[in-house]
Amino acid sequence: MPNFTQNTIDNNSILFDPMVFSNPTPQIFDANYWQSLKSLTGSSSGRGTTYFFSHNRKEYVLRHYLRGGLIGKVLDDQYIFTGVNKTRAWREFHMLLQMRELKLPVPKPVAAKISRHLSFYRADLIIERIEQASDVHQLLLKKPLDKSVWRNIGATIAMFHQHQVFHHDLNIHNIMLDAQQKVWLIDFDKCGFKKEDGWKQANLQRLERSLKKERERNEQYHFEAIAMDCLLAGYNTIQ
Repeated sequence: MPNFTQNTIDNNSILFDPMVFSNPTPQIFDANYWQSLKSLTGSSSGRGTTYFFSHNRKEYVLRHYLRGGLIGKVLDDQYIFTGVNKTRAWREFHMLLQMRELKLPVPKPVAAKISRHLSFYRADLIIERIEQASDVHQLLLKKPLDKSVWRNIGATIAMFHQHQVFHHDLNIHNIMLDAQQKVWLIDFDKCGFKKEDGWKQANLQRLERSLKKERERNEQYHFEAIAMDCLLAGYNTIQ
């Protein structure tokens, strides 16, 4: 496992890969900083805005942690601090490392930051961008996927389930496909390793619900029941 360094600057704690950022300051977690260097390469919107930037000829993804639901309307990006290792950013960072040790297809984490204020903290995460990859939702807006791709998606999810990886928000936006047709999973906030097996079926059902929801939302969406059948067939070949 790579060696990571932790620094404290004022009320900020930063966990980072010194091979990527030799001596980072909190500003690397600010999209405006990368914009000032003309290194910001794009963004995407979801619950918040995710930014893409280039650094030393590589592409990275910057994400600020935001709350959802009713509490998010009051404390949109603030969390109660109970220790640095229990923060959302630290937990996701270390979980990504664990999954990469298991050879699971997830992005490489390179830096995380928490900023404390009284009993609360805000958090940010930087990961390496998956090369030439698109989320499957965007692909389905344009064209159907081959049955082999759906089987590969199912087989990939099964690999995670074999290692007892529970993805809290397994939806079609969090599944990526790269130019070599390799499947990746992203966004492991609030995820973890779970015992037993009872949750696995519900995890697959969550994914199916997200597909049906997008089909209802979008006038043209290339998802049919046969696709889910292929996904489950791929899933069952690994189980």
